[in-house]
Amino acid sequence: MIHELKIDEIYFEDILSNNKQFEIRYNDRNFKKDDKVILKEINSFKKFTGREIEVKIIYLTEFEQKEGYVVFGFKKL
Repeated sequence: MIHELKIDEIYFEDILSNNKQFEIRYNDRNFKKDDKVILKEINSFKKFTGREIEVKIIYLTEFEQKEGYVVFGFKKL
């Protein structure tokens, strides 16, 4: 499965620099290990910048999250 998600520019930069390798998201998409996610950067006006990163989910947990939320670890592709 491939998911397309918006991501704020500050977090996008953290992923680019390898400082962030996880996301906390509402699980309305039924995320699964090995799914691909295309993270599309948005600016402070909520407009797409045109930059995106493709990642693969390598770890997934609901532990200690609000109901309906998951944490997924990923690696850049």
